[in-house]
Amino acid sequence: MPEPYTLVAPCFFGTESTLAFEVRRLGAGNVQVTDGRVTFQGGAELIAAANLNLRTAERVLLLLATARTTTFDELFDAVYAIPWEELLPPDAAFPVKGSSLSSQLSSVPACQSIVKKAVVKRLMAGHHVSTLPETGALYKLRFALRKDRMEMYLDTSGDGLHKRGYRRNATLAPIKETLAAAIADLGRVRRDSIVQDPFCGSGTLVIEAAQKALNIAPGLRRRFAAESFGFIPRQVWAEERAKAIAAARPDAAFEAFGYDIDPAAVALAAANARLAGVGDRCHFRAADVRDFAPRPDAIVLTNPPYGERLGDAREAAELAGVLGKAWQAQQGAGLYVITADAAFETHFGLKAAKRRKIYNGMIPCQLYMYFQPRGGKSGAADQKAAAPARPAENGGRKWKT
Repeated sequence: MPEPYTLVAPCFFGTESTLAFEVRRLGAGNVQVTDGRVTFQGGAELIAAANLNLRTAERVLLLLATARTTTFDELFDAVYAIPWEELLPPDAAFPVKGSSLSSQLSSVPACQSIVKKAVVKRLMAGHHVSTLPETGALYKLRFALRKDRMEMYLDTSGDGLHKRGYRRNATLAPIKETLAAAIADLGRVRRDSIVQDPFCGSGTLVIEAAQKALNIAPGLRRRFAAESFGFIPRQVWAEERAKAIAAARPDAAFEAFGYDIDPAAVALAAANARLAGVGDRCHFRAADVRDFAPRPDAIVLTNPPYGERLGDAREAAELAGVLGKAWQAQQGAGLYVITADAAFETHFGLKAAKRRKIYNGMIPCQLYMYFQPRGGKSGAADQKAAAPARPAENGGRKWKT
């Protein structure tokens, strides 16, 4: 297929603007934002750059065709019309996955079979072969049917882009790396920021904030499906990796502090940070949130336990109240809390300065943002003045372990 390619990057609902900014920074053309995804155009180098550098995309898909398909014959013809022989070698392995929503062709297994048959027929004709062994490189094919409109994709990422390569294990109910990166962006983490997380779990929010501040490309520690695609020169990947490495900012003054009541989680977070290349910037300690003291200069990013995922609703409400008291006693530079607790502001004790609806997987959540508006105080206009400052974590406070 000739360049420029049309690429589609799915993302969490509510993080589209962050992803669109990332895509534009890579020099993509014709950037279009719709619910849950960003579409853009570029050459082979952009396929590599997007996979290596995008922090909030779930994957990078190459759009091959769109067509109205209400019958199996129309679906077959639309897929057969794609020049598969230009994309896939005769020994390619090409599993097919798909979805259907509000379409006459509602049976996904039946559509999978039709798509597979069309690709097989075209490859046999294009490569002049009678068999396709599927023993070679992996080319994952995806189709999506929405309101009788078919989109056919080639997955250039392979494993989802949230799999950075540093999180070998995770605590119960972890936040995805891509969502954590979006929260760090919405929290305005910069190269000289101080970040805290009183419910750090396996450290994902802290680590993603550190990688953003140091401009460490999230894909440097993994491989991608498109690295074995014959139509993308290997040199392109080598050049884009070199660019990403050169763009890192190891001199950034960033530091982060993560706390969790579970010592095993703290040990896991520290191990993950080392694997992510930010172990010297991320400091973890076992501590009870009841002893948490926000630093005046810190951005607090956190994903507290809530009833739909961990514990029960009563415990989640209590923890939100404890966090709220800590924030009122000593406010930091900003607080960004993602939770599914619809009554979080009531439990926390303050109305957020701003909220954003975000889906954490299939769970509808809100990102509650507390920061200092111009000419006002953090949170609601009628909130009480902050109490005298409490000691910060590096100021000699004794923490529970």
